[in-house]
Amino acid sequence: MLLLSLYLLTAATENSARFGRLYVWLLLLNGVVLVALVGLISHNLWRLLRGLRERQVGSRLTARLMALFVLLAVVPGLVVYSFSMQFLQSGVDSWFDVRVEEALDDALALSQASLDQRMRDMLQRVEEAADALADVPDGMVALTLGDLRARTGASELTLLGDNGRIIAASSLDTEDILPHRPEDEILLQLRQGRPYVGLDPIENAGLHIRALVPAPNPDSPSSNRVLQALFPVSPRIDDLAEDVQQAFSEYRELSYLREPLKDSFVLTLSLVLLLSLLFAVWSAFYLARRLVAPISGLAEGTRAVAEGEYGTQLPPAGNDELGFLVRSFNDMSRRVAQVRDAARRGQVMVEAQRAYLETVLARLSSGVLALDREGGLRTHNQAAATILSVPLADAVGQPLSALEGAHPDFAPFARLVEAHREAGDSEWREELTLDTSEGRRVLMCSGAALPGGPSSGGHVIVFDDVTTLIQAQRDAAWGEVARRLAHEIRNPLTPIQLSAERLQHKFADRLDGQDAEFLERATRTIIHQVDTMKAMVKAFSEYARPPVLDLQAVDLNALIQDVVELYRGEREQPQFSLALDPALPRLNADPGRLRQLLNNLIRNALEAAPPEQPCRVTLATRRGEGRYADQVELRVRDNGPGFSDEVMSQLFEPYVTTKARGTGLGLPIVKKIVEEHNGVISARNVAGGAQITVRFPALAVRGLAAGGRRAGSGERT
Repeated sequence: MLLLSLYLLTAATENSARFGRLYVWLLLLNGVVLVALVGLISHNLWRLLRGLRERQVGSRLTARLMALFVLLAVVPGLVVYSFSMQFLQSGVDSWFDVRVEEALDDALALSQASLDQRMRDMLQRVEEAADALADVPDGMVALTLGDLRARTGASELTLLGDNGRIIAASSLDTEDILPHRPEDEILLQLRQGRPYVGLDPIENAGLHIRALVPAPNPDSPSSNRVLQALFPVSPRIDDLAEDVQQAFSEYRELSYLREPLKDSFVLTLSLVLLLSLLFAVWSAFYLARRLVAPISGLAEGTRAVAEGEYGTQLPPAGNDELGFLVRSFNDMSRRVAQVRDAARRGQVMVEAQRAYLETVLARLSSGVLALDREGGLRTHNQAAATILSVPLADAVGQPLSALEGAHPDFAPFARLVEAHREAGDSEWREELTLDTSEGRRVLMCSGAALPGGPSSGGHVIVFDDVTTLIQAQRDAAWGEVARRLAHEIRNPLTPIQLSAERLQHKFADRLDGQDAEFLERATRTIIHQVDTMKAMVKAFSEYARPPVLDLQAVDLNALIQDVVELYRGEREQPQFSLALDPALPRLNADPGRLRQLLNNLIRNALEAAPPEQPCRVTLATRRGEGRYADQVELRVRDNGPGFSDEVMSQLFEPYVTTKARGTGLGLPIVKKIVEEHNGVISARNVAGGAQITVRFPALAVRGLAAGGRRAGSGERT
């Protein structure tokens, strides 16, 4: 559109008619193009300034390239414009040379003089022919008119009457029937006595010299005739005259438009320069953006890769060096993304393996510890913290000895592991006994060194709490002993008792008073000891009997209150203190076995009371906390002297007792009942006595609270 408007403007200046008709519209068209270019440049400049303010990638490089392109376009354009203006001023002035104008005037005058001379000659010939017809009447004119035409050299000779009537005519063109009559204005001039000669165009015959003169009429001297002669003009002369006239007219026209032409050329050149500069500026914006676009894309892609978006791909940028750079970047980012994906897959696999190992370790009943090369705790499973009863999570990254201060019971285990690590044992296995507040615990420990370089390696420790296993083995052995003892002792007891009763019955009446008294005392002792032995045999049988449970939903609080009521009528009048949790969940248990458990525990507490003090027994229930949240806890406390250190480690084993007449089966039977219900029992000394703690699994952690009679809290005597 720019080139078209400039072409039309230039073409208009070359034609004055077109110049006057189209110049304003062409200026408007160029103005529209100018405004459009200014708008485009303003928009691009605004985008560039916004990019510079926002520090967009590539904006500064775009500005530098644009400034360079504009400078390269403006400087040559201004130089060409200045020289063009000087050339235009001098060139237009040179068109209008005074000598050229005089030469055109002389040529025009010369052609006019030559033509005038020829027309005078033709007029003189016609006048001579008119004189020759002065004595020829109208009837005889036709005979002489042909000769006169040939003698004068006219192409047509016509004799007209005073009123314009054709009297006779002779023509060189035989096909032309009618002669060419003159105009009325010419005839009027002849009536005034003046001859006529001039250049007139003849239809279909070109330019002719027309000459008309008066011719006397011998028939009527008062009226004049008119003789008309037409002389053809040579086409060459006609063309030359036309060219000279046209050249002179055009020169006059250009001379008249001299200053407007100069102004129009200056305006055209200025518009060309301005539009070219604006187009160059817009082209500079466009080319700068095209050149900077791949570089900006590379910068953005580099930033994206630096931020972790390794899959960034840039659009192709051609086959030049920038295109090669873009393709290299895409190849690099693709490879980095592949490496990233492979690393992620490897990490996912490692995490899956780690989760798998953690799941396996979490489900193991054995405790597992992993130590680094320096002896610091690297990882552990939950079973390890449960078995050792220490918060191992607080010691991660630290040596095991860091827990000895807060947990003295843990010290033997830490020292054992440290001793084997310092000794450099690649594999070891050892049994360790720990004396804890909850009793003696036996651990079977084993360790092994892990392979690895200076930055890896370490040791792994695996241990199991075999206390329950050992105790189960011992309980099984004691159960077998109790069963056999009960069997061996029960058989002779009945005959012994019957024999003693028969002796008493047979000889009581035959002996005198002293012997009879001795016999009665002896037989009574035998019978009493037999009853004692039967009670022992019953206890043996009870301990050795396999469990047959009638499981029900049991309200432990109500059962405790029922059992306590049985002791209200005894002479010792024991003092019972009940602290029962009203929201205690029910138990899935055998109420008869639980009643036996409570009786044994209360009986032991009553028997442990010192003779000089009243017997006080505290029974408390509560819902477990922390890792015991799904259990129900029962605590029975007395005000006796507590357990000695010798007895504490064997408290729940058969035949271990501190009472002179005890069988040593009360607490073992209690332990057996607890284990039948999947519970746990422990004993410890507290201020002012001993305490037995029993934990049973609840029927439902969120289940129904203890029903029956509402459990209370506080002292009950």
